[in-house]
Amino acid sequence: MVCPYLLEGYDMKRISSGGEFEAKLGYCRAVVAGGFVHVAGTVGQGDTTVDQCRDALRIIGDALAKVGCGFEHVVRVTYMLPDRSEFEACFPILKETFGANPPAATMIECGLIDDKYRIEIEVTALASGD
Repeated sequence: MVCPYLLEGYDMKRISSGGEFEAKLGYCRAVVAGGFVHVAGTVGQGDTTVDQCRDALRIIGDALAKVGCGFEHVVRVTYMLPDRSEFEACFPILKETFGANPPAATMIECGLIDDKYRIEIEVTALASGD
């Protein structure tokens, strides 16, 4: 669902993925504003960090596609993991996802909303595809 809003002269769109936490916490998957797509921290499903990484990227990719963007438009990515030693297993997936268009990146070791989650990913992309 894409809902347009007007905020101080800026066209803004909110993108919902229908995820359970969106309703519980009062946020949306992504917001398009000021020429950028800001995708909320996203966790995926699966038994391993690698499985969850793949699924989180799928969810993020779906949100980007709703506004005509892809991973090639991502300019910034933040990875959050409760155990930094699990991050290296995700490197091949991230290389495949971003390929020749690597964004600026940060990895943070921290607690996530539930112990079952092993990785959370947040991105910012150019909305115009420039």
